[in-house]
Amino acid sequence: MIRAVFWDNDGVLVDTEKLYFQATRELLLRAGVTLTEPLFKRISLLEGRSAFDLATEKGLPQAEIDQLHEERNRRYTELLNGGIRILDGVQEALGALRGRALMGIVTSSRKVHFDAIHSGTGLLPWFDFVLTREDYRLSKPNPEPYLLAVRKSGFDAEECVVIEDSERGLQSALAAGIRCLIVPNDLTRGGDFAGAWRILNSSREVPAEIRRIEALGG
Repeated sequence: MIRAVFWDNDGVLVDTEKLYFQATRELLLRAGVTLTEPLFKRISLLEGRSAFDLATEKGLPQAEIDQLHEERNRRYTELLNGGIRILDGVQEALGALRGRALMGIVTSSRKVHFDAIHSGTGLLPWFDFVLTREDYRLSKPNPEPYLLAVRKSGFDAEECVVIEDSERGLQSALAAGIRCLIVPNDLTRGGDFAGAWRILNSSREVPAEIRRIEALGG
């Protein structure tokens, strides 16, 4: 029986990853660093590192990098305030799962960005808890975020399912011993999702897949 569903946020619930890429690329250009989409995918969405590591490798002083990082965060917030699109099938899936399973959001976003994202989405009442970047020490692909979610849910890992879009998110879930359903987006499509329970076309398919897991004795 699946008793808890843990959702990633960016790229799964809401279409924000391109905005994050845009803000990061703009600020790195000031440092003479060109952040391409393939580089962003590898560093951020696969390895879970900061793209500002590229500025460190270029030899920029840490104080200058810290300043660029702060400016990127302000720029990202500005882009978020322009409006956020909820991704396909999310609302239908949340409605279908409400009352059937505990639901949580497990995100690598800072709380200030998470709050800006959801100031107008209306999604948060569907969820029982939220874990943002400030709630744990090590981020995805480390298992700590999802291990914390399991403890918070009160259930065993095998009674939980994770919904992710990225390779680092998948690695985090698998390392925590949790089944993971992948719903790729434009930035993550084509990734190596070996180990995922299933790759879906839309979050709309999540409830049926959970029923399939339960029918198999999951």
